[in-house]
Amino acid sequence: MRFGGFQPFTLSDYPGHVAAIVFTQGCNFKCPFCHNGDLLSFAPSEKALYPEEEILRVLKQRQGKLEGLVISGGEPTVQPDLPRFAATVKTLGYKIKLDTNGSNPDMLSRLIADRLLDYIAMDIKAPLARYSRLSGVSVSTRDIEKSIALIAGAKLPHHFRTTAVTPLLSPADMQAVRELAPPGSELVVQPFHPENALDPSLRAEAANG
Repeated sequence: MRFGGFQPFTLSDYPGHVAAIVFTQGCNFKCPFCHNGDLLSFAPSEKALYPEEEILRVLKQRQGKLEGLVISGGEPTVQPDLPRFAATVKTLGYKIKLDTNGSNPDMLSRLIADRLLDYIAMDIKAPLARYSRLSGVSVSTRDIEKSIALIAGAKLPHHFRTTAVTPLLSPADMQAVRELAPPGSELVVQPFHPENALDPSLRAEAANG
């Protein structure tokens, strides 16, 4: 696994649990409003990577003090070693929360079937008709719909979330996003913070605002 960051303690990223959080390196989206631009590249300098063995060492040390590990990114599901890493973490007694953009339903299905996840949070970027625009790349909306259905049907704690990027998403767009979340699933609307946005025009708008 390639990790771009590790935070050994968080109270805000895994609902109801004291956790650590890892940030996988590399993302298949280039959302203009992304605030983790340093995690997008799949080929950063080796100095930018956090060793997997160091993460596992800390998790072993903190057994009994931490309850869970959040695997965020970047986009974790594009890394083929994710099931192996998750299985290793589970043997240490940790619950796992996965943050995902939903672009890889096959990996999601495997992780769910192998009982490697305890909580899933998926970003819904935009209405389906505008998904590629808000993701910065060409996106299979069919895969997005598959992932939404998988997560909603998995009988695991989960929520969906979206970012209210007001310069790019109209009130009608936001309503369309709400309608993508299945009945009974929570949709969390996150505020947009343009200061560190990937798109310079969004940062400039904040500076001029």
